[in-house]
Amino acid sequence: MKLKHIFIVVLTSAILLLMGCSNTGIKEKDSEFPPTMTGQVIINGMEYQIEDGSYRWERKKGLGTEVVQTDYISPYQMADKLELISVSPNEKVDIRIEENPDIKVYLWNEEGREKEIKHNSNEFTLPANKGTYIYEVLAEWTNGEVSYTFVVDIR
Repeated sequence: MKLKHIFIVVLTSAILLLMGCSNTGIKEKDSEFPPTMTGQVIINGMEYQIEDGSYRWERKKGLGTEVVQTDYISPYQMADKLELISVSPNEKVDIRIEENPDIKVYLWNEEGREKEIKHNSNEFTLPANKGTYIYEVLAEWTNGEVSYTFVVDIR
């Protein structure tokens, strides 16, 4: 009888140990690879989703590193497929991306990146001149980066 008791205790301990080592307590977002990080811009109180394009993510896996990288069409090419955000001149743009990565903002034209746009705390001001403007937001986390695109039509 005593041997049966010891066997049950050892078996129960082993099961609990295995359950403790499993991923059952980890949020789905933490185990997703590559992660999906959504982004928005807020202009004049309205929130607009920004489209992700190319990305690169890496994570340690065992003794190695797992890397996932895509090469998507350029922000200029994406602009044809995106809905224009109609705005007034000199509006403020507030960029919000999950987990607050470091960002760089670029203005695009048909030849590529035209110039880097200076921002302060993920905010910048749109131009005063009317026209269509294509913006890329390059977001960088410690283990990856994602390129986002949005297009504004200044009326």
